[in-house]
Amino acid sequence: MYQFREAAKILGVDKPSHRFVSDVQYLTLIDKGLPIKCLDVISNTICPADHSFKYRIVSKATVARRKIRQRLSPAQSVVVTRLASIWDIALRIWKSPEQTRDFLYRPHPLLEGRRPIDIVLENEIGAELVKDVLGRLENGSAV
Repeated sequence: MYQFREAAKILGVDKPSHRFVSDVQYLTLIDKGLPIKCLDVISNTICPADHSFKYRIVSKATVARRKIRQRLSPAQSVVVTRLASIWDIALRIWKSPEQTRDFLYRPHPLLEGRRPIDIVLENEIGAELVKDVLGRLENGSAV
C-alpha cells in the first residue's frame, strides 16, 4: 500500500510542527483534502520543466476553483498521494531525480510499451502495475 509518511514528506505536509503518528492521520488529511500547494509540489518534482503537467492531474478550470478553497478534493488528494508514493519508490531504486524521471517517462516492456507515468495517472490499478515493475527492478527480475 502507500507509504504515507514518505508521500507526506515529499508533498511537504509532514513537518516537524505536525508529524503524522499514524497512516490514519494522513487518511484524515486526504478526506479533508490536501493543500492545493501539494499539486504544485508533486508537479514540480515529477516534471519541473513542464508547468502544465499539473493539469494532467487536475484540470485547469478545477485548479482555479480549488485555489479559492485552498484544498484539493479527496479524490484529487488520492491521485497526488499516488504520484508521490510512486515517486518515492522509484527514487529509492534509481537514486537520482533525473533517472527517476527517465524511468517514469520511458516506455517499459513490462507495461506493454506504455510509459509508467501515464499508467499511474490512469487509476489505482495502473499504479499497482507500476509498483510491480518497480518491485521487480528492486529485486533484479525486471526486463
